[in-house]
Amino acid sequence: MASNLPANATDTIAAVATAAGAGGIGVVRISGPLATQVAEQVLGHCPAPRHAVYLPFYQADGTLIDRGIAIYFPNPHSYTGEDVLELQAHGGTALMQILLARCIECGARHALAGEFTQRAFLNDKLDLAQAEAVADLINAATVEAARSAVRSLSGEFSQAVQTLLQQLIDLRMYVEACLDFPEEEIDFISQGRVLEKLQANQAALQTIFRRARQGALLREGMNVVLIGQPNVGKSSLLNALSGEDIAIVTPIAGTTRDTIKSVIQIEGVPLHIIDTAGLRETADTVEQVGIARTWKAIETAHVALLLVDSQHGIGPFEEAILQRLPDKIQKIWVHNKIDVSRETSRIEKRENETHVFLSAKLGDGISYLQKTLLDIIGYQPSGEGVFMARARHLLALEQVEMHLQSASKQMHAAELVAEELRSAQEALSSITGEFTPDDLLGEIFSRFCIGK
Repeated sequence: MASNLPANATDTIAAVATAAGAGGIGVVRISGPLATQVAEQVLGHCPAPRHAVYLPFYQADGTLIDRGIAIYFPNPHSYTGEDVLELQAHGGTALMQILLARCIECGARHALAGEFTQRAFLNDKLDLAQAEAVADLINAATVEAARSAVRSLSGEFSQAVQTLLQQLIDLRMYVEACLDFPEEEIDFISQGRVLEKLQANQAALQTIFRRARQGALLREGMNVVLIGQPNVGKSSLLNALSGEDIAIVTPIAGTTRDTIKSVIQIEGVPLHIIDTAGLRETADTVEQVGIARTWKAIETAHVALLLVDSQHGIGPFEEAILQRLPDKIQKIWVHNKIDVSRETSRIEKRENETHVFLSAKLGDGISYLQKTLLDIIGYQPSGEGVFMARARHLLALEQVEMHLQSASKQMHAAELVAEELRSAQEALSSITGEFTPDDLLGEIFSRFCIGK
């Protein structure tokens, strides 16, 4: 991929590769053709390849910066595919900046966000899906999200995509070869079982799609908003779901006057729970602002939990709120305070609506709500590993699905089948970066941390 390298790709770059703040160990990473020169000036000599050596780190005038571990990785057997030097020192914030400044003084420049991983991609050490998985692994908020990111980083997602891609290429080659014999009285499409192979590709695509959708849920999570009248138990429910006393709970109506956000996880899926101000008519200016923010939060939510007092049920007020909710939002009715109404916790289906009966105060029935939330967002835990997927991956898979469906309807015209297969191939290849525009690459890597 040398022709795709940016103009500054031959620079030697350096950055602090460990998290900001004090720590037992801090790492400065250097990558590029001057890595050995930096080693000679900072350490006095370049260490033997892939051997951890305990050495002093020196300033230009010979004064000691620190003593630590140096490791040299010659190209191409390094993370970036270039010469890489890693300097491990004590993890003080000031010390890291002193060591980094010394490396810059020796000829390196400050690395841009994600530039190390971008070079790994451009030097064919990682494909684009694997490169994105690096950032996803670092930012994983749950154990399941981390496991999915590791699967993608190890190449499972890319391998599944490449296998399907090769099948599409083989089928496309056959169809285009048929176009070279337009006058032959042979039905090449039927004889080559093109439709049968196309349907097999569609089935393989659905398997990838399913695993990717689950991974997207693990990465992005879902926004869940709690809605209801004042003092119906929204804050108690937030505390019960999170397992912490995040929201203030009192018998006074209107206690919650602003939105309160909390991130919880259910079976590894992150849920962004938003406790809102109770919806009611009020003359209180502060509470009015909170109610306005409630409606704003509702606009961005994926799921709405509509809380009602189980003693009173759903009345005109709740029906009026239901009418104002966006059509796209998923809805779950939560009948709270069954400990007062002396009911049993349960799940009921009423006219295609889900109703969960529980006691947020006692925790009775919370597991039913958790299960319902996972069901409604489409998460299906299984033994089959999921891929850490992003919105652009899902969009690409949707485009592939669309083109394959269109191709299956064009069996009478080999030219159209070939064109749809070409479009499907291009969309699928964008996942691993084979047909990814440079501006998209810049956007992807700019979201990485500086040292990665």
